[in-house]
Amino acid sequence: MEKKTYYVSVHGRSVLDDPQATSYEWEIHAAPEEVDAISHMLELLGEKEESTFLAYTYPWPDSPEDTVNSSYQSVLDNLYREIYRLGTEETRQLLSRIGYEN
Repeated sequence: MEKKTYYVSVHGRSVLDDPQATSYEWEIHAAPEEVDAISHMLELLGEKEESTFLAYTYPWPDSPEDTVNSSYQSVLDNLYREIYRLGTEETRQLLSRIGYEN
């Protein structure tokens, strides 16, 4: 399983192999299966973000704020842990500074 360098944008919800294609926040070394997993997490994060937005726009009595937030935060934490695991040394150092480590 050969690993390549990829560029991850959490904000842009993308994983690309061309650093010139778009702006990115993180650089990782990953196999295709690992890239697929990160792409899936980014999609899931987008879905959680949309449902969080809807929960605040159309609040329901049965949607406690901490439940809505914890679901989104859980996906975000898992995503950053995976980026840390696959990240370059620079990526790991930056993530360590903001509190995401394995």
